[in-house]
Amino acid sequence: MADLQSIQTLGQLKKTGYVPKTIKNELRDNLISKLNKGENVFEGIWGYENTVIPEIEKAILSMHNINLLGLRGQAKTRIARTMIKLLDEYIPYIEESEIYDDPYNPISTAGKLLLAEKGDDLNISWLHFTERYAEKLATPDVSVADLIGDIDPIKANSLKLSYSDERVIHYGLIPRSNRCIFVINELPDLQARIQVSLFNILQEGDIQIRGFKLRLPLDIQFVFTANPEDYTNRGSIVTPLKDRIESQIITHYPKDIQTGKQITKQEAKPKGRQGEIYVNEILKNLVEQVAIEARKSEYVDAKSGVSARMTISAYENILSSAELRTIKNKAKYSFARVSDLYATISAINGKIELVYEGELEGPAIVAQKLISQAIRTEFELYFPNPESDKKRKNVVSKYKKITDWFSEGNQVDLLINDDDATYKSKLDKVDGLLEIVKEAFNVSKDADKYFLMEFALHGLAEFSQISKQSVDEGLTFGDLLTSMLGDSPF
Repeated sequence: MADLQSIQTLGQLKKTGYVPKTIKNELRDNLISKLNKGENVFEGIWGYENTVIPEIEKAILSMHNINLLGLRGQAKTRIARTMIKLLDEYIPYIEESEIYDDPYNPISTAGKLLLAEKGDDLNISWLHFTERYAEKLATPDVSVADLIGDIDPIKANSLKLSYSDERVIHYGLIPRSNRCIFVINELPDLQARIQVSLFNILQEGDIQIRGFKLRLPLDIQFVFTANPEDYTNRGSIVTPLKDRIESQIITHYPKDIQTGKQITKQEAKPKGRQGEIYVNEILKNLVEQVAIEARKSEYVDAKSGVSARMTISAYENILSSAELRTIKNKAKYSFARVSDLYATISAINGKIELVYEGELEGPAIVAQKLISQAIRTEFELYFPNPESDKKRKNVVSKYKKITDWFSEGNQVDLLINDDDATYKSKLDKVDGLLEIVKEAFNVSKDADKYFLMEFALHGLAEFSQISKQSVDEGLTFGDLLTSMLGDSPF
């Protein structure tokens, strides 16, 4: 293609034997080529390998326009943007064309006139695949002129043309996306009359501007995105338009924690020294588990969904919490702690929509409940369930040393800005805590050992074996009975 880019006229292009394709044929041929080579077509899209991606591949092979239907934060727009990798690296177009006219077969009046006038001397330019993507967020104020076009009085005056001449039209976003991928995000937000203006473009290639009856067989790959909630809350896709979009593909959230972790790792951006902060894998699991708990919580509106952006922001907050601790302690290194999980509350608050009961509780309280439930769920995967021993007669709880130590009036104050030495010394004082960790894990890394010791305290608190209370500077663990007689538990 590098040699083709040096070609500047239609005559030179013809001599190369170049054969133009429609954009849908491009996508289809390049998809087949990549699949035959075993290449990952949708790199960076996780969790859709056996569900969404095969459906998209079928739609491309069928040369369909696509509607991606799913809740927020399900990578719908990312999928659309990834599709440009299936386009040819460069395509030729008429140099003076506003709508990237194919020099072999121009569709605009201006392009046809230029071809008729210059013939093989017609000047051409080359369009890179990265420039062949256009995106519009559907909002109620979008007009037909924005998408399709309108008469331009200034152009008519400067070119001394009457309003009946097609050349006075100022093309909108869709005609200017000829031979490109055009994405309309949140399609139901478009007013019904605007959606109607898309009918003929999708079906026959006609567009109508004011009194003009134009025949513009636009060569566009349409990708629409929509949220199912929009069908009832804000608008709907009108039935005739939905009928003209050949493939509707339903997206979904990650189905397991490992997939969620891959997405978070890919999207979370450590800043500066944050990349040096060690994060235990269980803490990464806890971040994903919070999202899972939110998606099934009675306090969270399931129809709105819980975006993957929540876990990304939450993980970034954990890194920032650990970084802040190193800055305040003038330390060169630190590791993320379980208590850093509470730094994610601000990230959770802005990413969940609450139902009435959740509003009564308040977003911060709901966020704390989600964190607590995530800790409880994950704790059972690694440590024995503290409640199981209660149901068995004459069995001493594996956690008896720990609970006895707290019942003797001892407590542990884990302050968020404690330096590592202070943090470790406080955990070391708890009788039986290291033993329970060593029984469940074979750990050699110091950071892992103390992370797990703290994790054990949080888990025991969630199973009401000990108390956990919030203080301004962090958390206090103590005896459950003493806490019940004194301050309210966290």
